[in-house]
Amino acid sequence: MWKLKVSEGWETSENDHVGRQYWKFDTNLTPSEEEKAQIQKFCNEFYRNRFRAKHSSDLLMRFQLRKENNGDEVKLPRQIKITSEEEINEEAIEKTLRRGIRFYSTLQTQDGFWPGDYGGPLFLLPALVNF
Repeated sequence: MWKLKVSEGWETSENDHVGRQYWKFDTNLTPSEEEKAQIQKFCNEFYRNRFRAKHSSDLLMRFQLRKENNGDEVKLPRQIKITSEEEINEEAIEKTLRRGIRFYSTLQTQDGFWPGDYGGPLFLLPALVNF
């Protein structure tokens, strides 16, 4: 089974690619039948969208990280749907922020970063978070 290898510092993969993350096939990993079905679903989803979304959407990586971070056990607060500006209040903002923090914490690696395919200008994210 393929597994995302998160390096400690800058490492070189078996095919001499340097970086913080790379995929490695691990013959010792044997997914359960439920996991195999989920992985097949991810493969089918990628196949259907491969021309519309040029990046892979990181479905397998997200599945792996949620499993490692006990993300399936994390209960997200109920999603708040806002239909008008009058519905925006402190409680709605706080619940939305808590939901986002809990969700992204399940996708974070042990050393604190979020791996993934480059699907857009990630250098813009810090500015968006600050505002």
